[in-house]
Amino acid sequence: MSKVIMIQGTMSNAGKSLLAAGLCRIFQQDGYHPAPFKSQNMALNSYVTAEGLEMGRAQVMQAEAAGIAPAVCMNPILLKPTSHTGSQVIVNGEVLGNMSARDYFAYKKNLVPEIRKAFRKLEETADIIVIEGAGSPAEINLKENDIVNMGLAEMVDAPVLLVGDIDRGGVFAQLLGTLMLLEEAERKRVKGLIINKFRGDKSILDPGIEMLEQKGGIPVVGVVPYMELALEDEDSLTERFEKRQEGLIDIAVIRYPRISNFTDYNVFEQIPEVSVRYVDRPGQLRHPDLIILPGSKNTMGDLKWMRQNGLESLIKELAEEIPVFGVCGGYQMLGERISDPDGVEEGGSLRGMELLPVSTILCREKERRQTEGVINGLEGPLRGLSGLPFRGYEIHAGRTAISGGESTEAVEISAVWTAEIPAVLYGGKNVYGSYIHGLFDRRETALAVIETLAERKGIRLSGEGLEDYASYKEKQYDRLADTLRSCLDMEYIYGILGESHLG
Repeated sequence: MSKVIMIQGTMSNAGKSLLAAGLCRIFQQDGYHPAPFKSQNMALNSYVTAEGLEMGRAQVMQAEAAGIAPAVCMNPILLKPTSHTGSQVIVNGEVLGNMSARDYFAYKKNLVPEIRKAFRKLEETADIIVIEGAGSPAEINLKENDIVNMGLAEMVDAPVLLVGDIDRGGVFAQLLGTLMLLEEAERKRVKGLIINKFRGDKSILDPGIEMLEQKGGIPVVGVVPYMELALEDEDSLTERFEKRQEGLIDIAVIRYPRISNFTDYNVFEQIPEVSVRYVDRPGQLRHPDLIILPGSKNTMGDLKWMRQNGLESLIKELAEEIPVFGVCGGYQMLGERISDPDGVEEGGSLRGMELLPVSTILCREKERRQTEGVINGLEGPLRGLSGLPFRGYEIHAGRTAISGGESTEAVEISAVWTAEIPAVLYGGKNVYGSYIHGLFDRRETALAVIETLAERKGIRLSGEGLEDYASYKEKQYDRLADTLRSCLDMEYIYGILGESHLG
């Protein structure tokens, strides 16, 4: 059986995902075969495995840190919010259906066998499994039939490290309050406390740590500094959305209410002269060098949102002067019409932005696949992308066809790219669309975009430091591991596992 350790937090965004990734990288560096696990993840950033199955990107990031290929058994349940009170429920990579929060709460105990099955599958190849919880284990209203925090810890007999976020303030109350609200058997599972995102002189914190250990009866196994790492974070609470400063090259990503897979644009953050801003109001858009319409979990609803708040009309006006690029749901929005005969999203039919000569029919069956090829025959301001190879994945509930050609059912944009139906569709003037997530991850592709935008402004950028996003992330994982080694009591943590990396 695999050794297990679980990271739980006092709240969402306490740093569980990154700490789990960091431990995966440390264990991998020390010669073990670790793997991540999160029984239930709620996120709009998702990924498609080689088998065409869907999982949360946080576990993909952790798998990369562990040096292994992502597998859906690392995240057997994925919830993708479709509204404030409902989500699409994905089990073992396949869509189960849409449920309200109340219905899912009543149903989730039926998924315990699937969680156990996925965990056993992971045990076949991993000798250490690093488990990530969700939110807080002290959410009293969610404790009944819990399958992701202490309920899961009991299910797999996992020791727990509890993480608090000092950057938000009140970290001692966070940690002690959480411990107080746990039942006695649950408290006994907590073997160590971690204070995360600390800025400043740690010695000033020492009296507080002594008090915390005295009152909590559990050792503090580390104080982790605030880290500036360019790794994928939980979509709903990312700090990326708060960036407002414009660089020499300014990329504006439209932040609709159901934005998904915005990790596609992290690659551009490597270049100091380039800014990636997330915009949700017309006044924030100003005059960027590139506008990106990203993916969406509710394409029709998010298009209506843009139409109502004025972003749509402003983007259409700016498209006369600057490039506009739609990916997945954003691609569908840029077309002439979106139809939903089966009520996949909101039903009915909706006029698109009419910037691309395509129409989309939403379908119950999702298209999920990894894909690769070459961008061919591209014209317009981004024609420098022509001839460049790509590798990425598709995940969309729609069939998109060139308008005015064959029927939308007959002409489907898919993984088999032809001259007639390209990987990237150019619609004339400055408008482009693609279904491919990860399209810009290759260094050559990202550099071609940035160089084109710089040339249009009459400036030159060195492009130094820009590399394939995969290589860049590898260095980030090593930085994360180095930082955690310097501030966590790894000997104690290995003791919890019943292992010793010293021998």
